[in-house]
Amino acid sequence: MPLSVAVGYASLTGPRERNEDFCGFVTPEGSDLDNKGVLAAVADGIGGHRGGREAAEYTVRGLLADYYATPDTWSIPRALETVTTALNRWVIAEAARNAELAGMATTLSALILRGRRYTLGHIGDSRIYRFQDGVLQQMTVDHTWEHPELSNVLSRAIGLDPRVLMDFADGDLAVGDRFILVSDGVWGILPDPLITEVLLDHPEPRAAAAALTSLALAQGGHDNASAVVVDVVDLPPGNLRDVLETDGRLPLPHRLKPGHELDGYLVDEILHDSRETLLYRVHDSRTGQALVLKTLQPALEGDTAAHGALLMEEWRARRVVSPAFPQVVPNEHRSSLYYLMTWHAGATLQSRLDAGQHFAVADSVRLGIALVKAIAVLHRLEIVHRDIKPDNVHLGQDGVLRILDLGVAVSPAELKPDEPLGRAGTPSYMAPELFAGSDPAPGFDLYAAGVTLYHLLTRKYPYGEVEPFQTPKFGEPVRPTRWRPEIPGWLENVLLKAVAKEGKDRFETAEEFLLALERGASRPVAAPARQPLAQRNPLLLWKMVAAISLGLNLVLLLLLMR
Repeated sequence: MPLSVAVGYASLTGPRERNEDFCGFVTPEGSDLDNKGVLAAVADGIGGHRGGREAAEYTVRGLLADYYATPDTWSIPRALETVTTALNRWVIAEAARNAELAGMATTLSALILRGRRYTLGHIGDSRIYRFQDGVLQQMTVDHTWEHPELSNVLSRAIGLDPRVLMDFADGDLAVGDRFILVSDGVWGILPDPLITEVLLDHPEPRAAAAALTSLALAQGGHDNASAVVVDVVDLPPGNLRDVLETDGRLPLPHRLKPGHELDGYLVDEILHDSRETLLYRVHDSRTGQALVLKTLQPALEGDTAAHGALLMEEWRARRVVSPAFPQVVPNEHRSSLYYLMTWHAGATLQSRLDAGQHFAVADSVRLGIALVKAIAVLHRLEIVHRDIKPDNVHLGQDGVLRILDLGVAVSPAELKPDEPLGRAGTPSYMAPELFAGSDPAPGFDLYAAGVTLYHLLTRKYPYGEVEPFQTPKFGEPVRPTRWRPEIPGWLENVLLKAVAKEGKDRFETAEEFLLALERGASRPVAAPARQPLAQRNPLLLWKMVAAISLGLNLVLLLLLMR
């Protein structure tokens, strides 16, 4: 059962000429409900002429629309902060451009209910309350100046300052919870005991919102009065955290062989057998559809970290909806811990290299373009793959290039400061910074893509092959034309830029890398500057200086002895 809520709202102008409050809510369905949740917001605009209303309405409408366009892998605070930062810039720019809007700003109080948890985002002096078991709790802090004469003056708001500083809070939901979002035209007039009385007298959200706003005006309120009331009716079985806790307790399947059956899926062959994971090609006995089944080695039974990592991998893979990746196949009735993906006939680029396939320059460029486009899909979702290499790049019989294996992928935005994160990747494809312990970043996938394309063309590595547990020393990359002279100069420059020793010398984004490949010789990338000897090999430089100095001293000595 999905999350179910009941929502009611009311906004009254009161004795003022215009209503400068604005409120709204979104109750999505399907994947948006699971991934983004229900969103409700209240804003109270300030500013002369029509500026207050403009700021409040634009901010709420923009938030309701743009929040659902953010990547699913972003945390809710990150999504809210990103969207409100952009809205804040617009409000400030419009106020500067239009004299009638000068000084406009707005409060913003937003509530998001997702899964079995809530998240609050707040700036200004609108308020969010939680009404639970007959007890009213204020969940936000008013951003006003503490001085008595300035108690009604905002210290923080959208449009007030170039930097948005929102407050965030989160917690667990319970069936029967009621959240109330109100402007100061309500809470400034109605004390908490009276708000509590209204909520008890009106169990239906729309009636409660209407009663709060009308009572505020009846009690002498001289401001706009707005309220949104959200009731939690039903909760889903669990969010991602719950899944990790429940599905993580599923047993691992025993080692399967061709002909074995698991939950109606018949094993055709073992595709991959590593130290930690097993991949099988299976087919659905009911439909005949060929699929890939991924699970853990039976020896990892009881390893909660490994179980959680597999579930997290599945969760990320579900969110990468693109032809450039195998798609997760839903399976709600699994008896053990595994997940299913679509099967695609073909072979990895490494398998093709091992089989002796020669990749022409034109074919390599085409594959490079497809690879960088696929990486761009991941990066837009704030996912770093961390193990781009020919073994993880599949070229299907349908001609589509697909990136495989999100087993070590991470979302940097989700990482906690104290969360340990081991080094991942294949040494020969890892950027130099990773050997120094740098955190994962999108640019490292682009470096690996450059090495992949270099290897596809030359069967070599720009800095030589790096063995596991080796800490290599990086000098100048070997030019690919040393191995294949027919590689055009523009492509050589692109490859050398992609695998440059220093991060500042590489492509900053997948889009930049893609543009360089697509433009080709028409707008070639400049050849990377060769590092000075002092940076490449300072020891050699000083040896040469010492040798020259010694030689000169000997010459001078001989001249003096004559």
